[in-house]
Amino acid sequence: MTKTLLFAILSAFFVFPAICQKKNTVTTEKKDGALITAIAGKPVLAYQYETVYPPAGVDAAYKKSGFIHPLSTLNGHILTQIQPKDHYHHYGIWNPWTHVLFEGDTLDFWNLYKKEATVRFAEFKYINNNASTAEFQVLHEHIVLKNATEKVALNELQTIKVSSATKNYYIIDFTIDYNCATDSPFKILEYRYAGFGWRATEEWHKDNSEILTSEGKTRLDADGSTARWCIVQGALGKDYGGVVMLSHPKNFNHPEPLRVWPEEQNGRGDVFVNIAPTKTKDWLLEPGNTYTLKYRLIVFNNKISAKQAERLWKGYKNK
Repeated sequence: MTKTLLFAILSAFFVFPAICQKKNTVTTEKKDGALITAIAGKPVLAYQYETVYPPAGVDAAYKKSGFIHPLSTLNGHILTQIQPKDHYHHYGIWNPWTHVLFEGDTLDFWNLYKKEATVRFAEFKYINNNASTAEFQVLHEHIVLKNATEKVALNELQTIKVSSATKNYYIIDFTIDYNCATDSPFKILEYRYAGFGWRATEEWHKDNSEILTSEGKTRLDADGSTARWCIVQGALGKDYGGVVMLSHPKNFNHPEPLRVWPEEQNGRGDVFVNIAPTKTKDWLLEPGNTYTLKYRLIVFNNKISAKQAERLWKGYKNK
């Protein structure tokens, strides 16, 4: 064996694994007020921890932190939007409660223009990386705004794990733990929307996107139905992609009700999907207890079928 051949073999042995690892590496970086997660160097998720203000001339009450935007496919297409003119309080992927009874007041943490309450980023608990995953945990504070004072009513630990899977999709796992921040209960009252919401890209409308649930419901009849999973997908330029939203079977009121905007929304069929466990019943959070919700998002290129979504949910339900 010549020295040249031996060198080539050794180079391949040491360099090739490094190349493979680079292809699968998941990284995080803080930049411009966001924690950006990338797969193989491509940004896929930005968690906004610094406060984002609305456009000039819009009430500053719409300011927000502690949400995800942009969320992108592996092909680089953005799937979220924030501060659309029709709903300035929509922030990519976020999860406030709309109708809450706390210390004798009924409060709205969702509709920020009411100036009754809000949810804010408080701190990072940790940020961890390895070759194929990135995981971080953040504290969100659910804050009551009253008589020019602020009071934290609910603490939320949100753990987000991003995992590299295949060349066509990646996985985001959310674990959301709630604890009362005072000696008072936090009662989430039945309401038609609240909780884990996604305002989808402005690129989608009723003619170039589709929704399908585990129960066979579509955009026409999914609203108010319950589901284990929900596919939201559509055209992205000359490409195609979307997200499968998976609900864990141990979640409150599982299979959870959905809030899905109708096809005529805003005259063009803009897309908004919300997993809303309190759409059909109250949820009482009492001091001294921890209450947990878990969701998984499969963010994919191309199209996903109902059969594929069901297989993905079966792989998740025992996690």
